[in-house]
Amino acid sequence: MKWSWKIGEFAGIGLYIHATFPLLLVFAALPVLLYGGEISEALSSIAFILALFVCVVLHEYGHALAARRYGIKTQDITLLPIGGVARLERMPEKPSQELVVAAAGPAVNVVIAAALAVAMFAAGAAMPTLGLGWGNESVLEQLLTVNIVLVLFNLIPAFPMDGGRILRALLATRMDHAAATRYAAMLGQGIAVVFAVAGFFVNPLLVLTALFIFMGAGAESQMAQQRGRMRGMTAGQAMRTNIRALAPYERLSGAVDSMMSTGQQDFPIAENGRVVGMLTREMVIKGLKQFGAYAPVAQVMQQNVVPIEADQPLASAMDAMQSHELAALPVTSNGALVGMLTFDGIREFLALQKMLKTRERPTGETPIL
Repeated sequence: MKWSWKIGEFAGIGLYIHATFPLLLVFAALPVLLYGGEISEALSSIAFILALFVCVVLHEYGHALAARRYGIKTQDITLLPIGGVARLERMPEKPSQELVVAAAGPAVNVVIAAALAVAMFAAGAAMPTLGLGWGNESVLEQLLTVNIVLVLFNLIPAFPMDGGRILRALLATRMDHAAATRYAAMLGQGIAVVFAVAGFFVNPLLVLTALFIFMGAGAESQMAQQRGRMRGMTAGQAMRTNIRALAPYERLSGAVDSMMSTGQQDFPIAENGRVVGMLTREMVIKGLKQFGAYAPVAQVMQQNVVPIEADQPLASAMDAMQSHELAALPVTSNGALVGMLTFDGIREFLALQKMLKTRERPTGETPIL
């Protein structure tokens, strides 16, 4: 995610903090100082927010480690003022697997809440008031309350939140994945509107949460419809074949010439007929600034790029492009370069296929929307 800084790596998953996150710490400490509180009180407020986000991080790692059981990698986890985001390569399409991955996060908070309750009981503390102690709760009790709130909040069926994904998984046992996503997204966007209205009267953070839910639900619904249209299609059908490959020893100036003469923005790098990397427009620009026009392509290209096989399902090929964070990947057949798959090419291919199906529909047939 842009504007994020890496603060650590655990279980092979990078943990990032978004540039807006420190604003939350400021908002936690500022009211205390403005109303005449001590610096120690402000620091205590900041410490509590940090402790809260430790619980949020553990929640996200619950999702990530559950997804790992099904062979799904997590690219990173990012902390935002409204919570954490675990960026999985993809969500499992099997409803039972998605149910486990979605429920794993809230389950972690249940475990944390239970552990805090046991710790309070062992210490002889009073029964938790769950936020009704009018500000007199201990830190442990506050964290217990927050974790219970996190469980309840995340289980709200507002797709793409955890509760919405659980709802989608349950719906997908009765209908196809795209339809289940569409219904879950519609409910999620409806709840987002309620959140936005409530945010103006209760807490401005609800407005940000509503915006995140509304946009996320729409994007995931569109993606699910797109993946549904890809069923039965292969990478070879959607690839572009009129491409040029570059050699690792060619200079960046040659890549610029190729971009200007062909309009191609991304280039597979091949040596002895074997794909060894990818060169994007952004890499060319960055390389020109750092090393100059005579630097070899090999100095700035992305290495260890795994090509897509022509007979690979188009949906999984798109997943591979996203995991490499590239807008294009080379396509091979029996080890030989035969084309290149791009997001623009996929969108154009799907649009043309939709138009062809529309033209092939018999006269008088009513389309089902």
